[in-house]
Parts: sequence; C-alpha cells; structure tokens
Amino acid sequence: MSHRPFPGRRSVLRGSLAASAALSLPTALGAAPAFARSGRPQAEWGVQAGDVTCDSGLVWVRSDRPARMIVETSATESFRNPRRWHGPLLGPGTDFTGTTPLRGLPPGEQIHYRVLLADPDDPRRTGEPVTGTFRTASAKRRDGVRFVWSGDLAGQGWGINPDLGGYRIYRAMADLDPDFFLCSGDNIYADGPITSTVALPDGRTWRNVTTEEKAKVAETLAEFRGNFRYNLLDENLRAFNAQVPSIIQWDDHEVTNNWYPGEILGDTRYTEKNVDVLAARARQAFSEYFPISTLRRPGGRVYRVQHHGPLLDVFVLDMRTYRNANSPDDQPTDPQGILGREQLEWLKRGLSRSRAVWKVIASDMPLGLVVPDGTNIEAVAQGDPGQPLGRELQIAELLRFIKHRRITGTVWLTADVHHTSAQHYQPSRAAFTDFEPFWEFVSGPLNAGAFPANTLDGTFGPERVFVKAPTTANVSPAGGYQFFGEVDIDGGSGELTVRLREQDGTVLFTQVLQPGRVGQ
Repeated sequence: MSHRPFPGRRSVLRGSLAASAALSLPTALGAAPAFARSGRPQAEWGVQAGDVTCDSGLVWVRSDRPARMIVETSATESFRNPRRWHGPLLGPGTDFTGTTPLRGLPPGEQIHYRVLLADPDDPRRTGEPVTGTFRTASAKRRDGVRFVWSGDLAGQGWGINPDLGGYRIYRAMADLDPDFFLCSGDNIYADGPITSTVALPDGRTWRNVTTEEKAKVAETLAEFRGNFRYNLLDENLRAFNAQVPSIIQWDDHEVTNNWYPGEILGDTRYTEKNVDVLAARARQAFSEYFPISTLRRPGGRVYRVQHHGPLLDVFVLDMRTYRNANSPDDQPTDPQGILGREQLEWLKRGLSRSRAVWKVIASDMPLGLVVPDGTNIEAVAQGDPGQPLGRELQIAELLRFIKHRRITGTVWLTADVHHTSAQHYQPSRAAFTDFEPFWEFVSGPLNAGAFPANTLDGTFGPERVFVKAPTTANVSPAGGYQFFGEVDIDGGSGELTVRLREQDGTVLFTQVLQPGRVGQ
C-alpha cells in the first residue's frame, strides 16, 4: 500500500474535533456552545469542506445571526502565521450559510482551517473559531488515493436515534482516514417526515430526534432548509464533516420520491403540486448547505468532474434534473433519456479528455437494476433483457463510445437501492454487445430503511457477483443492513481496490481491478 501516511492526523484531530464539536453543538439539542462569547456570531452547525482539488477547496459554515465569514488556513494546528481568506456576508438570504473558496493551496498537504464569524458592524467582535482539516489532492501518483462513498440519509422515517448513538456509520468511515467522501444522493428525505417514535416489528421502540421542519413533507424553502439542518444535529456527522471533505450529488429525495421535471403530484400530503416549484426551492437549499463548486457559477449545475491528481477523475452525474418523464421506458427512440443530451455530450468529452488512470462515474442511480415507480420505471433498466429501449439507449451510446474511443479505467459507483452489491457487465452475456466489460458497485444506505435486492435486467449482461440485502422491506438501521464502500488506489501499481463494508467497517466483499484496460 503506497497511500501516503499521515500518522498524526487522527491524533491531531482529536483535540480540534472535540473542540469543534463542543463549539458547534446546535442549541436544538439543548446545549449552548461551551465557549460562547455573549452577543457574538456562533457557528453551531460545524464546518465542512468540499470539491477539494490539488490546489483548491471550498469551506462552508452556518452562522446563528448576520456575520462576515473569515477563514484562516495553516500547515499546522497551531495556526502559526495563518493565511486569511475573507468570505461572504452571511444573512437570511442564504439562511445564514456561506462558502469561501480557497485557491493556491499546496498539493498533497494537510490543510488545517478555522472559521471565524465577525460582527458585520464591528469586525473585531468574532465568535469562537471552529476548526476543520482536509488533504489536498496530490500531484504525485505514488501517493495514492483513498475515498469512501454511500448515500441515503434519514430515510423512511428512520432519523437520528440517540439510543443507537445517532449516525454511527460516519465514525467507521472517518476511521479509514479517506481523502474524501462521495455522497451518491438522497442526502435528505424531504418527503419523509420524522416522528418521535416508531414501533419496530420485534416490539421495541425506535426513538428519533425531531424538529418542526421534519414533521411534514417539505414544501417551503424554510422546510427544505430545515431538512438539511436536521442531519447536522448529529455529532457524528458534524465531526466527520470537519475531518473529511465531500463530493456531493443529489437524487430524488432532495425534492420528493421519484420526481421528474414537469411532474404534477397526486400525493395528498402536498399543497404545492408542481414539482418544478418544489425542485427550485430544494435546489436553493441544497446549494446553501453544501460546498459545491459548480453551483456557485451562473446557471450552476450539480454535474461536474472533480480532478483528484493523476490517478483519479470523478465524474459526478445528475440523473434527476434533465430526465424525461417516468414511463414504461420501452420506447424505441429516446433522445433525452435520463441524462439529457447536453450532459451526455459533456460526459463523453470529459471521459475522452481525461488522462487520469481511473475514471469513476458517480451515478446516482444503478444501470442494470430494475427500479420501479409504480407501473413505470424510475431508473434505466425496465426488465426487458433484449436490445436497449428507452433510457437504456443513452447508456448504450455511452458504453459504445467508451469502447470505440478506447477509454480505460471506467468504474461505476452508485447507491439509491438501499442494499450493497457488485455487478460485472459482460458483452458475452448481453443482448447489446458493442461495449467492453465494466463493474458497477452499489452501497448504502447510510441511515435509512434497507430493502431486498432489485431484479437484474440482462440487456448489458450484468452478473451479480456479491449482494447483501434483507429479505423484507424497510428494515430499520437497528436491524443492520447499513453500508458504505471504500475505494483505494495504490500509487505504485495503480490497482484499484473496492471494499464493500457494513456500518461498523466490517469488510463484506473485495474486488481488485487492474489499470489500463478499456472499460474495466
């Protein structure tokens, strides 16, 4: 293993993260920050970093009142001779959240940062600083890359349970000391109210931390914002955010279940039936609560590529915003598909130009697993094992492009279906054969109901090499079946190792992939 060691990182973090947790404990949990300065802005929701590259990153914070965001960075936790970055003025227009871009950072280095919130009328009056850290991507191949991925948080009514220690899975992910966390979507369940208790099948009672905004489906901007704040009540997540930078994508539950543009809801829980209205509000809250580089730009979008040094490019897809309406998905032509033409062409250009050894395609939905939406289809596959139809046509076009352009090292990562599995796609087993073999790995949920494994569609010849899933629907996190995945790229050999893990970190399945192969 040639992943670069930072042996003192976690020991260094113990003090800074403990202070960060104490300082940023939301008052909704009943405790004020330990060192609060009376009348000064406080960052009660912690800090987080995102979209980190070799020389840049974004730092996020939320204030409890109007404040000027200031970030200081240093090579050490002592913050001797810090570099200062002046960020935005935080106010009600962004729900008192803000993001500050850091540029010109040294590659492959541990960056310690602290966020100060200053009184807009008196910059000398600042709240207690909140600290975090992240590693910039290395420009040297030999240093290797390690990251984790998963999705689906607070779903099906399973929220923060103090009896179980809250979102415990974040502790296990942090213990692996990853370079970043890829969240594959469903960061919130805006359509999933959280009640104080839920009766479990075995007679026990599940207890939830509750808030007003999570008592109903989210419709207003304030309710969507409250859904994002809900997750930040969990101390495991706040500590994780302060240690591990993120790459975030979204899927349906940031808005409502199985949504598509132009949809008019029949769900009686909603007074606002126009999904486009709900999606606009959800998108604003999403952009406020996560540090995402492309959303800061005019006409900002979720899909993007994150360059992580010579070993890795991460292509983050958006299979929600540009899709056509859910249908039986059996149409013989489908120019829009699940990605939309513009995003598909962007992805093809990006893959063909990438010089990274590995191109991870972060897909918020699986390719060959049938995901139904009532009598319609929610994802790509529709269960017909024959030639591509509907949204499969767009995927077939992309797979053909990868083969004929001889693009090497593509790996698909996803979540969404609330179990973990590994599928290998092979032309010799497929109805559509004009592609090179590749792997798709599924993980999640982080903290949501677990569900049985979905049916496979034979169009692209998937073989399920591994799966762990319950036999009954909506198993609570108390029953297990909560998962995350780890990807470790060795800087010497270039090998990519995928490990599918349970919530405590136990390895369930391992697959080693060799570099330099078309497809994979």
